[in-house]
Amino acid sequence: RAILAPATGVVKETAYKHDVGQMIQIDHGHGISTFYGHLSKAAVRPGMTVRKGDRIGYVGNTGRSTGSHLHYAVLFNGVPVNPRKYLR
Repeated sequence: RAILAPATGVVKETAYKHDVGQMIQIDHGHGISTFYGHLSKAAVRPGMTVRKGDRIGYVGNTGRSTGSHLHYAVLFNGVPVNPRKYLR
């Protein structure tokens, strides 16, 4: 299942990390970034500009995961915040 960018931004990092598996972080400016973990595959590379609706990766089961899902987080100045404010 494809993961789409929620807003325009620049891909800050794509990596494989032990706990969250394949991950992506996007900088959306103004201190806001989004994080995606447990992906099966990233479809972007660091430095790429993405627009709202662009495919950035695919849901997976990598890292410390017990089933296929997406770990999604919104960060403000590097601190996780409740994403509800940023979702429609």
